[in-house]
Amino acid sequence: MVFRTLLVTALAAVAGGGHAAAGATQSPGAAVPKTVLMDGAVLARVRQQGDAAVIHEARVEADKAMKETPLSVVTKSQTPPSGDKHDYMSLAPYFWPNPATKDHLPYIRKDGQHNPEASAVPDHENMFRMEDNVRALAVGYFLTGDEAYARQAELHLHVWFLDPATRMNPSLKYAQAVLGVNDGRGTGILDARGLTDVVDSLALLAGSSNWSAAEEAAMHAWFSQYFTWLTTSKNGNDEANAKNNHGSWDDVQTMSIALYLGKTEFAKNLAETAKTKRIGLQIQADGQQPMEEARTKSFGYCVFNLTALMKLATMADKVDVDLWDYKAENGGSMRAALNYLVPFTQDPKSWGHENIIGMSPDSMREPLLRAALHYNDPSYEAVAMKLKSKGDVQLMLLSKAFKESQAAAAKGRGAE
Repeated sequence: MVFRTLLVTALAAVAGGGHAAAGATQSPGAAVPKTVLMDGAVLARVRQQGDAAVIHEARVEADKAMKETPLSVVTKSQTPPSGDKHDYMSLAPYFWPNPATKDHLPYIRKDGQHNPEASAVPDHENMFRMEDNVRALAVGYFLTGDEAYARQAELHLHVWFLDPATRMNPSLKYAQAVLGVNDGRGTGILDARGLTDVVDSLALLAGSSNWSAAEEAAMHAWFSQYFTWLTTSKNGNDEANAKNNHGSWDDVQTMSIALYLGKTEFAKNLAETAKTKRIGLQIQADGQQPMEEARTKSFGYCVFNLTALMKLATMADKVDVDLWDYKAENGGSMRAALNYLVPFTQDPKSWGHENIIGMSPDSMREPLLRAALHYNDPSYEAVAMKLKSKGDVQLMLLSKAFKESQAAAAKGRGAE
C-alpha cells in the first residue's frame, strides 16, 4: 500500500506537468466521440442539451471514481509462472481442491460455486475496478468538461497500461488457471471483457488537455500488441472457438479492439461469421439457449450471453452487418431469445432450469432497452421500466435514445 501511494503521488506529479490544474473546466474536443459501443451521438446531445438527470448521474459515478486509487497488476503478492508480476494472472473461479488426492490436485469443477481462493489473486477484481473507474471518469469528463475527471482517468490508464514500473503486459496467458492442470486457459479471456469500456473511454478523452497524442499512441500500441496475442495465441484461439457465452464475449472484446485499431475488414468478417457461429449455434427457434440453460446459474447465463450478442450487434452495425434481424436456418434469432426470457422477468418462479443463486430478472434491463431502441418496440421499454435499477449512466443513455427515437417517429407521423 505504501508503494502504491508513493507511485500514485509520483505519477500525479508527472501527469500535472503541462496539464490543466485539477478542477479546471474546459469543453471536450470532438462534437461526436468515435466510440465503438456507447452511442457517441447521444452522448453529444446530452452534453449539448445539458440533460440534468444524465449529467447528475455521470457526476455521481465520476465523483465516486475520483476517490479510487489507481490499480496495478504488480501489487499482487502472488507471482505468475513467468516470474514477471507484470503478467496478469487469475484462478478459475469454479474449480476447487480435489478431496480424493493428498495434495488436492488437480482441482475439480463445481459449476457456479465460487472458490474464495480465486478472490485472493486480485488482478481480476482490480481489472474490473480499473475499467469501471476509467469509464465513469471519461463519461464524466465528456459530459461536463471537467478536466479533473480526465486527469484522474489518465492516471488510472498510466498505472495499468503505460508506466514501465506498473504496466500490465498485453496478454492473458495466465488467466483463469486450474491448479494442477494448467497455468492459464482461453476461458480467462472473459476476465477482460470490460476492455471495451476502456476503448470507448479513450474516444471520450480525446481533446482533453490531460490526454496527449503521445499517450493515445502508447495506448494504441498496447492494444495492437494485445490484439495480436488475442487473435494468434493458443488461448486466444481456444476462446474464439468456444461455443457458449465465452465465444460471444470474445467476439465483443475482439471486435471493439479491431474497430479501435481501424481493422474494419476484420471486424466485418467477425460480425458475418457470428451469424452462424454464435446465433445459429446458440439459439433455438423458440429462443432457448441450451448451452446456457445447462449451467447451474442458467437464467443469469442466458441473459449474460444475450447481452453479449446485443453488444456485438450494436458494433456490427458500424460495419453494415445486421445481426439484430438475422434468423438462422434453425429459426434461432436474438429477438427470439429475448422474447423467450421476457415472461420470466414477471414470473421468475416459472423458470424451469437449475438456478442455484436464485433469479435475477433485473439483469434483463439492458437487453430490453437495447431491443426497444433497435426494434422500435415500446413493449420492451415498458418491461424494462418495471425492473429495479440503480442509477446507471449507460442505461440512462439507452433510455434517452429510445425516447428520442419515439419522439422523432411521432413527429414524422404528424407531418404526414
